[in-house]
Amino acid sequence: MLSDKHRRWVVTLAALAGMALTARLGVWQLDRAAQKQALQRAIESRGRLPALENTTLARDAQAAAGQHYRPVRLRGQWLAQHTVFLDNRQIGGGRPGFFVLTPLVLAPGDAVLVQRGWVPRDAADRTHLPAITTPQGVVEIAGRVAPPPSRLFEFAGAASGPIRQNLDLAAFTTEIDLALRPLSVQQLNAGADAADGLARDWPLPAVDLSKHHGYAFQWFALCALIAGLYVWFQILRPRTRRAA
Repeated sequence: MLSDKHRRWVVTLAALAGMALTARLGVWQLDRAAQKQALQRAIESRGRLPALENTTLARDAQAAAGQHYRPVRLRGQWLAQHTVFLDNRQIGGGRPGFFVLTPLVLAPGDAVLVQRGWVPRDAADRTHLPAITTPQGVVEIAGRVAPPPSRLFEFAGAASGPIRQNLDLAAFTTEIDLALRPLSVQQLNAGADAADGLARDWPLPAVDLSKHHGYAFQWFALCALIAGLYVWFQILRPRTRRAA
């Protein structure tokens, strides 16, 4: 059995640990809000910069990160035979469908992966590939630099075939034996491909600052509650009893 003195020390240490943890979590949420605010500013400022072209598009990962969300205007030729349909993707409305990805050859031995748009999935046969119009010859597309498509959960096993759950850029480069820039481009509704039937309402990263501020408030409130309960039960209440 713990003595009263030891019990008080245990309660004090537990209260201090709880206050430290909840305060740290509150600070972490404020830091997340600051990061997203910085991302929002970067998206807005980069979106106003001049459009990148074939020769100015990043060739290494560090430069690519600095070009995310910048507008681009590229010229090249589609490699339609290497088109990939990413399954279980959505653009508004919650309807299941595919992201359509096709490499665009900028120069011999040099290409970039383009997220061309979204197309609904065949409700009767999920393995049925939708018909996509892919122009031949040199095309010009408008879009913006973006990270590769986000990864979804998938079972173990090498991805292959036109319908896939995810697409690893490095592995795809080896698969098609063609150097791809370390980024992707989200095509927008401009240029000759605007009437190809693909939806291009690409969502920008969610910047929900109020959510993080709300979580921070909850953690700080819990920290204050722990402190208040400790002061009442360990300091004020014992003094009140002694005074009585």
